[in-house]
Amino acid sequence: MTFPGQHLCDEQLELWWAPDFLSAFEADALFSHLSQSLAWQQGQVRMFGKWIDEPRLTVWYGDPGASYTYSGKQQQPLPWTPALLALKEKIETSSSTSFNSVLGNYYRSGQDSMGWHSDNEKELGIRPLIASLNLGATRTFQLRMIKDKSRKLSLDLSHGSLLIMSGETQHHWQHQIPKTKKAVGERLNFTFRLILTD
Repeated sequence: MTFPGQHLCDEQLELWWAPDFLSAFEADALFSHLSQSLAWQQGQVRMFGKWIDEPRLTVWYGDPGASYTYSGKQQQPLPWTPALLALKEKIETSSSTSFNSVLGNYYRSGQDSMGWHSDNEKELGIRPLIASLNLGATRTFQLRMIKDKSRKLSLDLSHGSLLIMSGETQHHWQHQIPKTKKAVGERLNFTFRLILTD
């Protein structure tokens, strides 16, 4: 991979980290456009037999047929917008990887969050590569090893940064965006993926 960033490795963990993947001008323009133009919605997930609201807004875009199932719900992709398609192509060039879908998350405040999980659904295949682009407020991204939860790593995901998770990461590590009581602004996160289709 010819990726313009740092290569961070630990036991069965492989990350590529570019804190300045986008210029401040590019990141500002994308945040303004994508926060207002995409079809953000309040989703629900199934937990302990009940449907509950996700603590953030989400949206799913991609190629036809690139559906994705997690937490008991299936996402059918909306057609790519020009801005998302251009962003996808930029990340593909840097990562030498192809993507056919993106999950968008809109964190409206520090009370919006993402709990511990791994992106290990069958649609992602073995050793998936996931590229996570961040816009807006900086939030702490935490990782922990599944077999030894005392093994942890934290990164501050800043405006215009790109984090790529690859190798065995999803099979041996979990990640989350925890709530924070600090006064933080709005944040957008876009995780580009390759969904395996028939």
